[in-house]
Amino acid sequence: MKFAFIIFKYFPFGGAQRDMMRIARECMKLGHEVHIYTMSWEGADPAGGITVHVIGASGWMNHRRYQDFINQAREQIGAASFDLVVGFNRMPGLDAYFAADPCFAERNQNRSFFQRFSGRNRWFSSCEKAVFKADADCTVLLLSEREKSIFQRWYRTPGQRLYLVPPFLSRERMVLRDVAEMRAALRREFGFGGDDLVLLLVGSGFRTKGLDRVIEGLAALSQDLKRRTRLLAIGQDNPKMFARLANKTGLSHRVKILAGRDDIPQLMQGADLLVHPARRELAGHVLLEAMASGLPVLTTDVCGYGMHVERAGAGVVLASPFDQAQFNSRMAEMLVSPARTAWRDSGLRYASAIMAANDGGAEARMLESMATKKRNTGNAVAL
Repeated sequence: MKFAFIIFKYFPFGGAQRDMMRIARECMKLGHEVHIYTMSWEGADPAGGITVHVIGASGWMNHRRYQDFINQAREQIGAASFDLVVGFNRMPGLDAYFAADPCFAERNQNRSFFQRFSGRNRWFSSCEKAVFKADADCTVLLLSEREKSIFQRWYRTPGQRLYLVPPFLSRERMVLRDVAEMRAALRREFGFGGDDLVLLLVGSGFRTKGLDRVIEGLAALSQDLKRRTRLLAIGQDNPKMFARLANKTGLSHRVKILAGRDDIPQLMQGADLLVHPARRELAGHVLLEAMASGLPVLTTDVCGYGMHVERAGAGVVLASPFDQAQFNSRMAEMLVSPARTAWRDSGLRYASAIMAANDGGAEARMLESMATKKRNTGNAVAL
């Protein structure tokens, strides 16, 4: 069978982008053909026969460019006789949508009147409605039960169109190394002291992930603990405002902000605490990777995968609404807590069970089943 995958932008360190490539490769393993349609592609071309179509789009504003891209992609896809059209961004005309982003309507309600009814926000709202409205034909693959209830509250989406997919961790990526060796290597590479404590934040979109909150927390540490602590932030974003905040709080020599990189599991095995006080996060795959690396986690309950941290007993999940003073206190406690070994061991056990439950092909098998039913009925149907 022949699949069309659509995503606005591809870059190798994005969570949705990594999921898309994994699913595409798993579809290829099942013997199917995969074409990816995108506005931009960063990084190497995919191996294994996956075809990438980069479509230039025009428009004065982002949402206008997105709409131009959608129009062109739908025209090309319509002329190529695909069995299933799968979106990794919300848009009309999809057979299936991989829900990598939180509910836009839920977030939009907290914006000002003028923001809510701007052309941009009305456009994004219409795209989300096209996917989730009660009478749509699109089947949705969801990452968290929490987000499922939010979408249904806003759109009354029938439950038979919403499918939770099991979390996935790659055994090849999450190979455990000698902890002492990883700790020494991290501190050597970044010029930290051998006994320094290292906070690690990973993710694209530093404000969304809460980097400013972590910097504030670092500034609030006791003088002795602050002297021994360093913060390493890695992700795809402009670091300038966070570098200014670090400088303003007198922490510029204790904070390093880097672009995305491929050795995150190794860095996790050398760090002391994953800090992820996100403002919003549909899932948060980085939380699972931290557990698989034996790294304790401090996060917020807005993260869909925060429930796994709680179930595993692999760290602390802070309840909403976010309280900076509470975060500061828990971060300080966790850096020196005797529970660190228990958090590490519990996370490793839980992550091992996740690996055993999903070989990475669950979504591809779902899409294969959907495409088969569509062939047999002539309609985009749920599983």
